Amino acid sequence: MEYKLLGKILGKIMILEGILMAAPAVVSIIYRESPRNIIAFAAPILVLILLGSLLQIPKPKRRSLYQKEGFALVALTWIVMALFGALPFVINGDIPNYIDAFFEIISGFTTTGASVVSDVTLLSHSTLFWRSFSHWIGGMGILVFVLIFIPESNDGSSMHLLRAESPGPTVGKVTSKMKMTTRILYLIYLGLTVMEFTLLVIDEPIPGYESDHVFNSLLATFGCAGTGGFGFIPGSMELYSAYSQYVMAIFLIIFGVNFGLYYLILIGKIKEVLRSEELRSYFIIIAISVGIVFFSLASSVSDIAGSYTTGEESFRHSLFQVASLLTTTGYTTTDFALWPSPAVTVLVLLMFFGGMAGSTSGGIKISRIVIAVKGAYVNVRKLINPRYVPKAKIEGKTIEEKTIYDVFGFFTLYLLILLAVILILSFDPVNGTAVKIASDAGEYTVTHGFFSNFTAALSCISNIGPGFEAVGPYGNFAGYSPFSKIVLSLTMIIGRLEIFPVLILFNHRTWKKI
Repeated sequence: MEYKLLGKILGKIMILEGILMAAPAVVSIIYRESPRNIIAFAAPILVLILLGSLLQIPKPKRRSLYQKEGFALVALTWIVMALFGALPFVINGDIPNYIDAFFEIISGFTTTGASVVSDVTLLSHSTLFWRSFSHWIGGMGILVFVLIFIPESNDGSSMHLLRAESPGPTVGKVTSKMKMTTRILYLIYLGLTVMEFTLLVIDEPIPGYESDHVFNSLLATFGCAGTGGFGFIPGSMELYSAYSQYVMAIFLIIFGVNFGLYYLILIGKIKEVLRSEELRSYFIIIAISVGIVFFSLASSVSDIAGSYTTGEESFRHSLFQVASLLTTTGYTTTDFALWPSPAVTVLVLLMFFGGMAGSTSGGIKISRIVIAVKGAYVNVRKLINPRYVPKAKIEGKTIEEKTIYDVFGFFTLYLLILLAVILILSFDPVNGTAVKIASDAGEYTVTHGFFSNFTAALSCISNIGPGFEAVGPYGNFAGYSPFSKIVLSLTMIIGRLEIFPVLILFNHRTWKKI
């Protein structure tokens, strides 16, 4: 393990975080917030730049990274960024408890959107900006951004970092040069971000928030682009117009698509895009899910469904919530926890799925679902006919058995970690307590129990945000104990980095000298 090399790259990350933290500091100045709010960002910026610069001094013996070092560095980077990123919340007093602040910023960087904040109207503009901006930073991946600036390597070091941080079972270059690949990915990311912001800002302001229209449009865009989901006004996206809700729903779906396909579109390879089996599966899942949820709402006689006065309103809520939960964003336009059982069941299943590999979404990923289904089908065929030669294919290419085994291995670890976290949460003192929920359907009380813990664990490992019952769209995670919040914070990192980098980081063999 080359510690000096890891320290050097980690130092660059710290300097970059300090530079990025200047943005909320500027917001604090623009909104003429108290000196304490400005200091809350200025002090960590100075510390990050100082420590990052000191880590550049030692000269490593080699400049190449082994695969295990790349994976460990990625996991360590996200933890260090959260440790410093939480400081502004504590210093300015918006989230005075450090564990709560750590949970909040981890939720931001991992694009989860789970929050311990009960009333977002009490937060300063700079805090609101930093929370939502962290979604945009973490959406594409901080190390993907760093790869733009560090020297190109011929030994695979850059690919190790990209593979460790990018979501999905496979990672490849869209061009022959890694640096060019990362630049193209970020330009596409930035371009789509600007497009959504433009479409949102031309809409009429939300009544009562006229002065913050541009600001709120930017935060909404950050959440959609990074598929995060932090609320910055009461009711998440409930107060936005139908036009803005449709815009956000469409862009949530867009950001849930593999960014490599957008590059193929830009260079005119439309046929290759249309051949993507994962893309077709993605849109089929969306269509079926929206259909089931819409039919469930339209045919229900419950109060919540009855409050949707038109078919268009029921369709809009169905489309928005399917897009939001499938892409693991977590934005809401209504209290979907009160929807009929078929709709709730579909939404819970979508929390497992996630978007496409190579997108900003969390979850298991559509590509893994497709590979798992094809792999299971092949195994069944082999049981029926032992002479059958397995030929599971995707997009006309044979899927290697190793890939199928890797996918099933990921499923196994994913479910084991999910069950372990649910078990840990079951010991939390919050279980059995009554929680009041004030939503668009009125105020009601739920008991914090198994379903709350199950969906809390699922939302964190899939990087979604809201769950159901006590942690539903109008609830929060504030009731959990500090230990449970630390466990859930680690779960969010495990989910964002797709398990293996975190396991490698905490494996003692990783740190042995070779």
